[in-house]
Amino acid sequence: MQAVLNYPKIAVIRPQGYLNATNALEFERDMTTALVQNDISILVVDLAAVESLDSAGLMALLSTHKLALSLERSLRLCAVAPSIRIIFELTQLDSVFEILDSEVELAATELTTLCM
Repeated sequence: MQAVLNYPKIAVIRPQGYLNATNALEFERDMTTALVQNDISILVVDLAAVESLDSAGLMALLSTHKLALSLERSLRLCAVAPSIRIIFELTQLDSVFEILDSEVELAATELTTLCM
């Protein structure tokens, strides 16, 4: 009997610059498009190149997180700069989102999960 391993399919989005009211809808649409693809089980938002994040950007992330939960998929954030991380901490959203230090940590987490 052969063992079948189901590796998670991961999509990565790397926004840049400012995530605010002027581009939050486009950002949310991009995340939603990636998340609803049939073979995607984890959407990673790499925030390394994001310089600022306002309430509209946070709402886009929250809306996509809610969609991910309804689809039984995962939304994870990585490479969050200290100046952006403080926003998540002040709003207590750091307890809502899984925030990884880097994509390397994501890969290690997934590998550990697969080997258990």
